[in-house]
Amino acid sequence: MKKHTLLAFMLAIALLKVEGQQKQPAAQAQSAQELANKLANPVASLISVPLQNNTDYGIGEFNGSKNTLNVQPVIPIQLNKRLNLITRYIVPVIDQRDVTGDKTHQFGLSDATLSAFFAPSTTKNGLIWGVGPAFLVPIGTNDFLTTKKWGIGPTALVLKQAKGLTFGVLMNQIWSFAGDKDRTDVNQMFIQPFFTHNWKSGAGLGLNAEITSNWQAGNATAFINPIVSGVTKLGTQTIQLAVGPRIPVAGPPESKAKFGFRAVLTFVFPE
Repeated sequence: MKKHTLLAFMLAIALLKVEGQQKQPAAQAQSAQELANKLANPVASLISVPLQNNTDYGIGEFNGSKNTLNVQPVIPIQLNKRLNLITRYIVPVIDQRDVTGDKTHQFGLSDATLSAFFAPSTTKNGLIWGVGPAFLVPIGTNDFLTTKKWGIGPTALVLKQAKGLTFGVLMNQIWSFAGDKDRTDVNQMFIQPFFTHNWKSGAGLGLNAEITSNWQAGNATAFINPIVSGVTKLGTQTIQLAVGPRIPVAGPPESKAKFGFRAVLTFVFPE
């Protein structure tokens, strides 16, 4: 896990550099803030590829550790002048130790979540919304990392943006409809309220909560994620860096972590 700590440290240093770029030209600063605001909007018409790395420690009876790299490309499709289709993909790569038992180790893909939001291409008074389907795709490569179930359900979000502020909530509900009959059915809801403030430099501070209710098992997990972010360039490539702690506040004893952190590298492809 030392490499993940080093990654978080390097991102923090880069963010401090971004925060210090307050004296850049006004047009460039405004562009950075606008880009940061778009990145805070899950249904913005903007192609991006976030690599979100979550590391959790002290999991369960055997004090396990888990690293989850979520590859999360966002690809917008313009359907007409009034309506966009924003497709979002989450493909987790998991490396965990001592989670399923003492001296155990699993590594591989976990199940993917695909979402498609129909969203208006124009906004009114900063109010933005999107609705559509969400799909669970069982691509997991390890029995402990997959549900072996296909799932579907609705997803929706609503948010408001004004003067560098973005706040709102995203949610989905997924039910399984096919897959391995010997596996437990999937019936779960995900809710993510979020708040972000971005400055003219492209630096930002944010806070979100991630709550998953497993109706089938009768339990829930919840994390609070404070985060600092910044928009900058890696050569000619526009990127956003973000880092912060992951604070576990609820979860079943066998899978609840004691603490963790998040680091995100997002490749941005502005129009």
